[in-house]
Amino acid sequence: MNNGIPAMWMRGGTSKGGYFLADDLPSDPQERDTLLLRIMGSPDPRQIDGLGGAVPVTSKVAIVCRSSEPGIDVDYLFLQVFVDQALVSDAQTCGNILAGVGPFAIERGLVMTTGDETTVRIRNTNTGQSVSARVQTPNGHVTYEGASAIDGVPGTAAPIPLLFSGLAGSKCGALLPTGNAVDVIDGLRCSLIDNGMPTILIAAADQGLSGGEAPDDLEGNEPLKQRLEDIRLLAGPMMALGDVTAQSVPKICLVSPPGQGGVINTRCFIPHSVHRTIGVLCAVSVATACLLEDGPARDVAEIRSGEELDIEHPGGTMSIVLKRNNDGVVTEAGNCRTARKLFDGLVFA
Repeated sequence: MNNGIPAMWMRGGTSKGGYFLADDLPSDPQERDTLLLRIMGSPDPRQIDGLGGAVPVTSKVAIVCRSSEPGIDVDYLFLQVFVDQALVSDAQTCGNILAGVGPFAIERGLVMTTGDETTVRIRNTNTGQSVSARVQTPNGHVTYEGASAIDGVPGTAAPIPLLFSGLAGSKCGALLPTGNAVDVIDGLRCSLIDNGMPTILIAAADQGLSGGEAPDDLEGNEPLKQRLEDIRLLAGPMMALGDVTAQSVPKICLVSPPGQGGVINTRCFIPHSVHRTIGVLCAVSVATACLLEDGPARDVAEIRSGEELDIEHPGGTMSIVLKRNNDGVVTEAGNCRTARKLFDGLVFA
């Protein structure tokens, strides 16, 4: 590996990480993970000896290859490289990093452009879910320039609309793993839901919080973090995830009434750091929980007409479109992200 490994560094949505072709990395998972830890500079809270950015949202990896699945262009494996632990996890996916997969696949020649806009059909191998990403390709080339803005990212870029299907129970086997809209864990009302991201929803008020606290204040609240981690460890087996001590899922999301004209306000733990915005698929799970017949999200959500739900987070809002069938079951979820290519070359480990 001393000769360097081809890699592209991209911002995808509100995350950032390395994008690799599967053939450019070791096929043995243990060898691959050891290499990625070295590339990112983990374990080290500063990641000073690697390319990681010292927080979970900048220590991520996408591995992409052509797909053998009919109707699918590429397969995408997401890996979370822990910052301060020698741990690489495929237990979750990432809808933000996903936003860069379509452009990357086109740039690497895995998908041919079809006009001024090219649809890339992606299978997420972490969960088996499928996603269509519409990439702007004027004159047959990917463009990252555009007028779309997303909260949590400065400036504007080309839009990348994403449409997800097959989300329900992607990791837990069912939208509501316990079959309940509300479960009581250690005396606390929770909703355990998986519509693309296993998530535990808890009312901020039940923790003595307003829900508007700054992420740094929440991260500095050690009794709160320990209380939430205790709940997360109890919820893991209930969500068919087993012992989640060393896993990055389920996430915990504190919910409260909206204050910016959205449907609900959130503060998400991923699972121990506090997200400065919110993950795409976590937002889908939260939006879906707002439509349940009961639960912490439904209690505080201000549901309006239409399919679009604006989920508030510390950096602004994220719009999620939920499509439901005649029985009211959510069948698809949409969101618009952006991406930007930051670096393309060789990385050394």
